[in-house]
Amino acid sequence: MATIAVIGTLDSKGHEHAFVAEEIRRLGHQPLLIDTGTLGTPQVQPDHTRDQVLAAASLAFPEAEDRGQRVGVMAAALPVYLQQLAEQGEIDGVISLGGGGGTAIATAGMRALPIGFPKVMVSTLASGNTAHYVGTKDIVMMPSIVDVAGLNRISRMIFARAAGAICGMVETRLDLSETKPLIVASMFGNTTDLVNMAKAHLEEEGYEVLVFHATGTGGKTMESLIESGMVTGILDLTTTEWADELVGATLSAGPDRMNAMSKAKVPTVVAPGCLDMANYGERETVPQELAGRNFYIHNPQVTLMRTNAEECAQLGKIIAEKSNANEAPVSILIPTKAISIISAEGQPFYDPAADEALFSAIREHARVEVCELEEEINSAVFAKACADKLLELIKSAQSGNNQKS
Repeated sequence: MATIAVIGTLDSKGHEHAFVAEEIRRLGHQPLLIDTGTLGTPQVQPDHTRDQVLAAASLAFPEAEDRGQRVGVMAAALPVYLQQLAEQGEIDGVISLGGGGGTAIATAGMRALPIGFPKVMVSTLASGNTAHYVGTKDIVMMPSIVDVAGLNRISRMIFARAAGAICGMVETRLDLSETKPLIVASMFGNTTDLVNMAKAHLEEEGYEVLVFHATGTGGKTMESLIESGMVTGILDLTTTEWADELVGATLSAGPDRMNAMSKAKVPTVVAPGCLDMANYGERETVPQELAGRNFYIHNPQVTLMRTNAEECAQLGKIIAEKSNANEAPVSILIPTKAISIISAEGQPFYDPAADEALFSAIREHARVEVCELEEEINSAVFAKACADKLLELIKSAQSGNNQKS
């Protein structure tokens, strides 16, 4: 029997959550009813009160009964509370029902739970853009069809199916005992050959390699997986999302990109892959103030802008400082002949001065190992060097851990 957290604003949707709890009980599992209400008295008795949720994060509601402010406080407290319950083994899955406020609160909590942990959100918002609710986690968004406002023939059917879904999830067991250690890698169209060759080499050595497309969402998802603790090594060869973050282009993964390796202390090989380019949409959508810059039409929907020497110097410093923060072994490998297909000699983004500004900044600011190879980034030599270096760093980290124990 599994314990399933049923979380919701019990002051407005208590009876609906109690119905789901009873369905879970009927299906042979134990519901744990958690109140995340922000104003009125709970309609039903919770197993865990809103005060307990707030106390876990050392938070309290403001005295003013401002719903928006209180929803924000609860959305900050619930992730802490659910994380504690999950880490202590007190819950095996989580389900919630909600409108706008309830969905914001519940999914904030769900996003704090690891990938693979069962999560179901029945929401009035599930048929629209759910990106800011789901983030990079595996939250199942289920349309409520009717408003979560009472029990009727439609809502009972939807809520019962949702209860069945979460019960099915917690009952599913996957044998991971024979799985290979996991490596994650960042890739772009301009580094595809590099990553594919490095991936093949690492797979020959007994690793499973997951590749993430460095398009903003891909980088965020990779960071989330790294932070989960499931990753043995990182091949971050396509750090291009930092170029978009720096210049305000379209494929930024945000300022936390490259932070997860330090939080999880994972051995990492970093390369300045595609830092020569920032991504915009159709050519006519590029901001007018960028007129005069070097552009390349990658396809009708994607316009690439060449980063200049000043930007490259800033990017080199960022890459170095992010690498320095990791207590696990890190190496930065630089392919001095080209950092993308189109930055090679004779190609549209060939700019030795900008590349040198990037490389010089890395050399100046890095306190980790920096290796320079006179290769283009997609060469077989560079790919093997990256893979071999990561294997070396993983072995070094494992040796250090064994000595400590």
